[in-house]
Amino acid sequence: MTELTLNNISLRALEPDDTDTLYIWENDPSLWPYGSTRAPMSRHQIWQYVDSYDGDIFAAHQLRLMIVDKETSAAVGTVDLYEYDPRDGHAMVGIFIDSRFRRRGYASSALKLIEDYARRTVGMHQLAAMVAVDNQASVALFTKAGFKSRACLRSWIKKGRHYCDVLVFQKLFE
Repeated sequence: MTELTLNNISLRALEPDDTDTLYIWENDPSLWPYGSTRAPMSRHQIWQYVDSYDGDIFAAHQLRLMIVDKETSAAVGTVDLYEYDPRDGHAMVGIFIDSRFRRRGYASSALKLIEDYARRTVGMHQLAAMVAVDNQASVALFTKAGFKSRACLRSWIKKGRHYCDVLVFQKLFE
């Protein structure tokens, strides 16, 4: 993969040194409703994930990249392409920014980079994202990036004892 950089960030493949950072992020229960994690993961499980990670989107049908601040080299979050369908040319996209690094433009830059990668390098036709309606920052991020809200899935995710609606965003590449 060629180097992916824009403004204040770069995207890079997972490295063994990311194990501790991912361990902290994956074990934050406040984030579990927004992802697929529902229980704590051991450091060993995270290490095995990183160690065996296949960054070939064509083989694995998913891609996780670390979002790195270019000035400090600190990992500030992740961007994921998942449920990649090579036949129909689409994938889901997800972005996470550590709470200590939010509101600095990292997510916007990462979304632009992953869109460009998906369109130009992989040859995708479109991306989609699922965003909880109460996640105002992500709703604003995808809207500003030109994604269109196409559907609302009622009571889609469980947050504590309650269910939350999810907006489905879509962006077609011209």
